[in-house]
Order: sequence, then C-alpha cells, then structure tokens
Amino acid sequence: MSHPIRPGATLGLLGGGQLGRMFTLAARNLGFRVHALDPGHDCPAGQVADFEVRAHYNDVYAAQALARGVDVMTVEFENIPSSTLEAVAELRPMHPSAFVVHTVQHRLREKRFLAEHGFPVTPFREINTEADLQAAVAQLGLPAVLKTASFGYDGKGQQKLDATTDLGVAFRALAGQQGILEAWVPFELECSVICARSSCGESAVWPVAENAHVRHILDTTVMPARISSEIALTAQSMALRIAEALEVVGILTVEFFIMADGELQVNELAPRPHNSGHATIDASITSQFEQQVRAVCGLPLGATALLKPAAMANLLGELWPKDGEPAWERLLAFPEVKLHLYGKTEARPGRKMGHLTALGDTAQEALDLVLEARAVLSD
Repeated sequence: MSHPIRPGATLGLLGGGQLGRMFTLAARNLGFRVHALDPGHDCPAGQVADFEVRAHYNDVYAAQALARGVDVMTVEFENIPSSTLEAVAELRPMHPSAFVVHTVQHRLREKRFLAEHGFPVTPFREINTEADLQAAVAQLGLPAVLKTASFGYDGKGQQKLDATTDLGVAFRALAGQQGILEAWVPFELECSVICARSSCGESAVWPVAENAHVRHILDTTVMPARISSEIALTAQSMALRIAEALEVVGILTVEFFIMADGELQVNELAPRPHNSGHATIDASITSQFEQQVRAVCGLPLGATALLKPAAMANLLGELWPKDGEPAWERLLAFPEVKLHLYGKTEARPGRKMGHLTALGDTAQEALDLVLEARAVLSD
C-alpha cells in the first residue's frame, strides 16, 4: 500500500459476529465507515455498521459488490473460502491476504507452515483413513487428540483419544472430513500473544495473555500472564517472527502451550483479533480492534502498554434465563467492572454473548473482581 487510508474512508468487513462488532466500533471512533457482509440476520457487526450485506461467504458476487464500495477489505474470522478472498483482492487491498487465511484455516497447512519455518509444534500426523489413524496412534502414542483439519473452534471437532478409545468410532466421528492427530501435550499453562503488523512492515505486540478454558471454551484471561519475563519475551518474539514469516497485515494471535520446563509450543494461529485480547479495549492504550484498523489502513500503529493488570471473563448463553435477560443491574453494581454485550438475540449454552473486564493492582485482583461480578448472575 503506497498511501495510508485515512479516516473518512470506508472499510469492508467479511464477518458479522462479535469480533466484527468491536472492530466496527473502533473504526467508527477513528472516523471510518464500515460495510459488513454476513449470512445472518441482525448480526452483531451489522447492528453498528453503516451498511450490511446479507450473503454467504462463498457468494463471490456479493463479496465483490461489497468490495467495490469500500477502500480496503479485512476479515473477522478465518473460515472464509479462499476463492472469495482472491476475488475480493482483485478489486481492493485485502488484509490479511488470501494466502494467510488459507494457511491458518486448515490445521495441517498451519502446522506444516510452522514446522517448515522452524517454529516448535506438537508432533502431528495427517489422517485420511482409519488405517492412517491406526498408524498415527502407533507412532505418537496415547493419549492424543484427534481433530478435524478445518472448521474447528472452541473445541468443536476435537476428540481426546486414550487406551479405551475405539479408533474406528473415533475415525467415523470425523464424518468424512480430513483429520489431524496431535500428540498429547502435558502443558503447564496456556497463553496467547496478540501482535500487529502493518502494510508498511511496522509491528507491535501486547503483553502475554494467560488463558483458562472450561469445556474447551475460553473462560477467563489475565493480562499480563503470570509467567517469567524470559518466557514472556520469548513468546512475544516468536509471535512477531511468525507474523513476519506469514507476511501478515493486520492482527495475528498465536496460542502457546507452556511446558513444565518453560519451553513453548505453538498450538494455533488466528489472523484476527482474539477472545483473549478483549481486555485490551479497557486496559491497553490501543485495543486490538483499533490496531487492526490502523494496520490494514497503513496507519502508524498505536502503543500496546497496559494501563494496569487486567482480567476478562466470558459470558456464555447458559447465564441467560429462559424467560428473558439476566439481572444486569446486579452485575452493574460492581462499579469497577465493564460489561460488553454483543447484541446477539438468541442465547444458547456455550455461545459467547458478551464479556466482562476489570483492572486491578495485580492480575489476580482483576480476576477475582470479574469472577465475583459474573457469579451474581447465577445467584
């Protein structure tokens, strides 16, 4: 990109969920307009965007029509067909590129890219047949994790295998999709690093986030992670090197396993803002969403320092009563807790409906505060 795209321009967004909503709000704060495409009705991003197109992500014609009315395109999530991204890129700058999205939307391509570029990953094998699975288990041992190679998030399409598992049943659960078997990793901690890289090659990175999952869904995050400065610097450096190797323009999230000896293994990549970075809206000088706007527009990147240690807690659909909304006034009685709701009209178990953030003198203090506030919704 030879010239920056300045406020007043229009940004195109493929994806209309909560990440798109928060991106749109950040873009509008900077003076941009946003046009969003999503197959759903009354999607979270569409509620706050200037213009909403309702179409499926494989509708190349609709995506190109959207692109013609904007100055630059970006994505909310990675499960968008490469053919759509390539068609859009013929008309407008597309960040991240179709190559980046194509690489990280498929676990085998992602793992092979990382391994070929010297980044540490869990041992893995490609699974196309039941015989492949039998051979992979013999090589990697049990326990192990069998995943679909594509379209998996929040634990979807994942099975933990152990000595009691019927491998035939496990293979059939892939339902005809290509699979990947990953060796079981006895990690001590899960963390993530969110970094940004602009079209000019400028980069920035946030403090490491420490993540806790429940039923494979992110439950809480504290930032900065309660790890040594040496491990934190190694994780940040590796995330930036991965972003450079991929030539990412925008945001890249790198999820890590931290082993007992302090070694890091890359778990997954996401070429976009991430659930574990939501606290940056309230806790960082520049949020991950504002940074995405800056990066894809070729504008200078913002500072990523934290104002104070912070914590985030997800609000899932099971907190919603059957006959209406939670008692928000009870939660809002915590004056130091910030409530972020995503505008989703249907609450379902496991569905991310919003999140809470809080700052504290320590990460633990912030975490205790969001957990106490969330708990009043279940009383």
